[in-house]
Amino acid sequence: MGIEIERKFLLNGDDWRGLGQPTLMRQGYLCADPVRTVRVRIEGARAVVTIKGKSTGASRGEWEYAIPVPDAAELLEGLCEQPLVEKIRHRIAHAGHVWEVDEFLGQNAGLIVAEIELGAEEEAFDRPDWIGREVTGDKRYYNSSLVRLPYARWKDGA
Repeated sequence: MGIEIERKFLLNGDDWRGLGQPTLMRQGYLCADPVRTVRVRIEGARAVVTIKGKSTGASRGEWEYAIPVPDAAELLEGLCEQPLVEKIRHRIAHAGHVWEVDEFLGQNAGLIVAEIELGAEEEAFDRPDWIGREVTGDKRYYNSSLVRLPYARWKDGA
């Protein structure tokens, strides 16, 4: 079993723009239960199915497997909950870590979140100036939650 240790942050300003290589991602959920999620993702020319367990702090079990892109496309359109989560991911190297800045599209347009994966929950890391408030553990920012309550509806008092 793999363990994902991930911390999530909002951003301060646009100084991150132009850093890293952007990649379009489309993903959907076959299961978005709080105890387990099963996600299908197409990222560029690659597709994966990912199974994640319940979060405990910043950690959770994670298993990921490559699948053919045509199969992923069929799953996204035919079986996954709608709307799909679409975003542009910017991978940005900084001080020995890689920050993944996700700029959401569609019904989640306007939301931009940065994530960093760590080797241990207590691992120290340097925050670039463009990293803002931490939202690790705030379920509204989980990609699986953005299917049921897209960011566009947050402004309506949700």
